[in-house]
Amino acid sequence: MLTIHHLANSRSQRILWLLEELGVPYDVKRYEREPSGLAPAVLKTIHPLGKSPILVDGAITIAESGAVVDYLIETYGNGALIPPAGTPERLRYAYWLHYSEGSAMPPLVMRLVLEAVGKSRLVPFWVRPLARALFGGMVKGYVNPQIDAHVEFWEAELQKSAYFAGEALTAADIMMSFPLEAVDAAGGLTPGLRTYLAGLHARPAYQKALERGGPYKLG
Repeated sequence: MLTIHHLANSRSQRILWLLEELGVPYDVKRYEREPSGLAPAVLKTIHPLGKSPILVDGAITIAESGAVVDYLIETYGNGALIPPAGTPERLRYAYWLHYSEGSAMPPLVMRLVLEAVGKSRLVPFWVRPLARALFGGMVKGYVNPQIDAHVEFWEAELQKSAYFAGEALTAADIMMSFPLEAVDAAGGLTPGLRTYLAGLHARPAYQKALERGGPYKLG
């Protein structure tokens, strides 16, 4: 049986959802975050970087969300959740699958880090007002406009079709769910994108993944 090493409130929730959509049996090992918000050190005994998700399939260990998704679709998908090769939808699928982590997540992570540093008690108290002003200014003037541009892009693309790669749900939508959820947690989604995300959340497989993975909340 497949084993997913699943970190609370993390990208690995998508892998549980994908497995539920595919109907593939799996076991979940859930890890809680440290008070710092970081993953526990024990995950480094599974993979050197100690990140999640980590998929173990017999002698195979795979980390990195996109790589795990590719492996599951190719090994267990039987053609599900991926458009046929050689179609325009397949090209869109490949784009959004990689865009989700390669382009969408960096500004979201940057905002999270800058806001955390501005509030950190590791910063001497006499410097904190300056740190909050400095990092807050970077978020407002540089990071937030980038995120807004991405949100506008998502909105425009989903006006072309019901899902990111066409008229049917694919693994690209599963990958894109996390950046949308991260933006939604900060109140930054448009009404149209909230409707799209609500549709994903209403899927039985998504709900089953929540049951298997335990409490899940971003922000």
